[in-house]
Amino acid sequence: MTTHLSIVTGGSRGLGLALVEQLLARGHRVLAIARRITELPVPAGAALESWTVDLADPLPVAERLAGWLAAQDPAALASVTLVHNAGVVSPPAPLSASHPAALSNALRVGLEAPLVLSASFLHATEAWAVPRKLLFISSGLGRRAMAGSGSYCAAKAGMDHLARALALEEAAKPAGARVVSLAPGVIDTDMQVQLRAADPTLFPERVRFQSLKDNGQLDSPAQAAAKVLKVMDRDDFGSLPVTDVRELA
Repeated sequence: MTTHLSIVTGGSRGLGLALVEQLLARGHRVLAIARRITELPVPAGAALESWTVDLADPLPVAERLAGWLAAQDPAALASVTLVHNAGVVSPPAPLSASHPAALSNALRVGLEAPLVLSASFLHATEAWAVPRKLLFISSGLGRRAMAGSGSYCAAKAGMDHLARALALEEAAKPAGARVVSLAPGVIDTDMQVQLRAADPTLFPERVRFQSLKDNGQLDSPAQAAAKVLKVMDRDDFGSLPVTDVRELA
């Protein structure tokens, strides 16, 4: 019997947790990578493994992932997918008023970790004769700058361009992975709570994020996860390396 193997970073809460839950409901075997343990009921036929790690120190995680993938039997798999969902928002403020440690943490989790984990994933699975997908959960802020959120904008813009470069590399291979950096829409998560609680003198955009909440314009994590999986299911997944769920509706 073959199964689908899915790896999700940031899988312990918010969109990541919702993705893990919905993948398990599909009968996938899921590896959740996050700072906290991922605890969910596991339906019959599915499997869940949870790693508690800090993606702000991504090299040991990338090495562990490489070893873990090397121990898998690709003949038992129908597909393998890596979803980079983990991200960090440093305290919203102008760069001149931001703490360097918080900025470094945001870039390590939001850009360095996807870079090095993707390298491990692509190398370890390159000879596997199964469909391979690499999905980056990006943001509209990777494509539209916002004052007071420089580190997040930089991480997501870097993620988008990384996806473009990887898509070119993988397209040149006989059975390359399909790569997409996807903006999932605006989601009611802890990140949104952090933005709404920001000091308005340091983050004037706080008013806009409060308005999104007040006007019911935020997707729940479950709604957003369903939209993301719908994109992953598309036959043309990978034809647009940088896209938005709202453009594919």
